Amino acid sequence: MSVPLYQAKAEFFRMLGHPVRIRVLELLQEGPRPVRELLAAIEVEPSGLSQQLAVLRRSGIVTAVREGSTVVYELAGGDVADLMKAARRILTEMLAGQGELLAELREAEVAAR
Repeated sequence: MSVPLYQAKAEFFRMLGHPVRIRVLELLQEGPRPVRELLAAIEVEPSGLSQQLAVLRRSGIVTAVREGSTVVYELAGGDVADLMKAARRILTEMLAGQGELLAELREAEVAAR
């Protein structure tokens, strides 16, 4: 029995739902990076980063290549970078709307005094 598409999408977004995974994907938008660079850019224990990278690798969102003793990660495809950019645009619009609401509330508070 196959999983309904909406459930598969929910699982996909749940998989993305960790701050370290999101940060890794943001960093990998700039190009492939060795684990040591990811560790330097993300304040997390090496074991924690390894765990989150494994989740991303198993999902197929990132790939890993060993170069000598170094493991280099990169995005598996451009669609992930597009998704991260879309998320940034959506979040920016949401926050802009909240800023407008906050300004209205402050104006109303001043007017009530």
